Amino acid sequence: MASLLTTFFLFQLFAISVFTSPDDRGGALSPGPVAGGSAAPGPDVAAAPGLGDSNTHGESDYAKPEIETNYKGAWAIDNPNVGVCAMQLQLMPNDQVIWYDAISLGPSARKLEPEGNCPINPDANNKSDCWAHALAYDWKTSKSRTVKLRGEPWCSSGNLWPNGSMVATGGTLSGVKAVRMMPMDDLRADFSEKRDALGDFRWYSSNQILEDGTAIVVGGREAFSYEIVPPSLEFQPKKIDLPFLKETCTPAKGPNMYIENNLYPFLFLLTDGNVFLFANNRAITLNPTSGKIIQEHPVCPGGSRNYPPSGNSAILPLKISSDNTRALNVEIVICGGNKPDAFEKVDVKHVTDKGKEFVPALKDCHRIHPMDIDAQWENEQDMPSSRIMGDLLHLPTGDLLMINGAQKGTSGWENAIEPNFTPLLYQPFKPMGSRFTEMNPTNISRMYHSSSALLPDTKVLVAGSNPHQFYTFNAMFPTELRVEKFSPHYLDSKLDIQRPVINEKGTDKVLKYGKPFKIAASLQSKKPLVLGEVKVTMLYPPFTTHGFSQNQRMIVPTLTDVADNVITALAPPSGKFAPPGYYILFVNYLGVPGTGIWVHID
Repeated sequence: MASLLTTFFLFQLFAISVFTSPDDRGGALSPGPVAGGSAAPGPDVAAAPGLGDSNTHGESDYAKPEIETNYKGAWAIDNPNVGVCAMQLQLMPNDQVIWYDAISLGPSARKLEPEGNCPINPDANNKSDCWAHALAYDWKTSKSRTVKLRGEPWCSSGNLWPNGSMVATGGTLSGVKAVRMMPMDDLRADFSEKRDALGDFRWYSSNQILEDGTAIVVGGREAFSYEIVPPSLEFQPKKIDLPFLKETCTPAKGPNMYIENNLYPFLFLLTDGNVFLFANNRAITLNPTSGKIIQEHPVCPGGSRNYPPSGNSAILPLKISSDNTRALNVEIVICGGNKPDAFEKVDVKHVTDKGKEFVPALKDCHRIHPMDIDAQWENEQDMPSSRIMGDLLHLPTGDLLMINGAQKGTSGWENAIEPNFTPLLYQPFKPMGSRFTEMNPTNISRMYHSSSALLPDTKVLVAGSNPHQFYTFNAMFPTELRVEKFSPHYLDSKLDIQRPVINEKGTDKVLKYGKPFKIAASLQSKKPLVLGEVKVTMLYPPFTTHGFSQNQRMIVPTLTDVADNVITALAPPSGKFAPPGYYILFVNYLGVPGTGIWVHID
């Protein structure tokens, strides 16, 4: 049987080489956009399963139907009181989840450890501060330790360095130009900080890892610029003006009466090395090195999508072609947000408490292939419910999960009501009308300043929510210190016998661009793995805050062989496809994922 599938696979490769144009969507090595259009995002009819490069819209990655389940997931409390709210969150390759809150807005609910550890807080009138504002959370044990943090990181941005260390950039007050680093190789470390390291004020900015491991840091309040930050605390800052950010900023209506609608812009590295940048309702493709705008995209209809209306966005999984030279589908989705005037109708800087109007959030979604020369926004299926401030996370299967958020209002203190308790499974390549599935709801509000992360065990960690200036527990939507884990549909216990298990000793963990690598895996059912029934995915773990998972990226590498339960795959061809660093590698069997492992690529 295995030999027959291998023959079938080789026949498809031959057919692809003969009949597939090198200019198909997602051509990765071209210097700019390529020709090609589409009538609708993804197929509108069920596609026959196949293995070949004809899968430019992400049709089935398997040679037979996926295993189905009616299970809608389950919630569990992972920690009943962790003491610090998760405004910003990053999963690290040492299996610590780092999260932190503001340090200038009073006490948290947990003191720094050990007792009596009370450093001077420059953002609290230089007084001693005994309260913890950051944590390192061990997702395997549910235990945590406090982390010392200086230089206000409130509404900052971040990413991982190629060596796995975490960096946080910007914030406000003394931290507005700061860079902070948490090393991967020291499980007891605090943040190291360098103040005034950045070239501009980076409050509400976004980061995106580039092909060489540097990061582009874009925007911020009254920061109409970007800069490239290397994986180091020692560098010369250099900001590059970007008028596009001022053009997309809704003007203030008076002193401190900001509206903006373009903070925390959506950034995605394209497979030609350029960056897709979305702010408010407009998008460009930017050459990060030269600062040249390669392409201006049409206005995205419907409303404003960035902070404070705070929709969500992701680049869809990048499936690599069989010749390992290009991605078959480079596509971005944006969902939710609110009307351009929603913030000024609800925020106390613009209206009184009695005059607040909580505008219903948007339900619409739109998709674009930004590397097409004639790229247009295409209407995606509407979500079943309105959503702002939700996270959009990749799952190991190649599907996505919308989680957290509210249904009315905007980001900001006490600016939203009607929590959206129901996660949505988003399957972007199913027929139109079948792409969203409501999962089992939580009963905990996760609104402003909440966050989440996919874990290597395929569960989703959910933490935070503090829609108030200070920690407040006697309110309709209190400061939330419980940590939850959500088990998605694929963790149905009935599927366990079909769940792949990776043998780490037989698996390559250090990958080199363009080179083959081995994954040893088996099914609990003892059935042998065969080509056409397995799929490998690689997730770059994002820095998540304010509804945007910065740097998030899912790679689907091409598989060349499966023999004796050893999968041979090709590492992505360059950092344009997969920036250097650590990824979680998963093996899926007909849509059922197993626990992932950390691998490194460069």
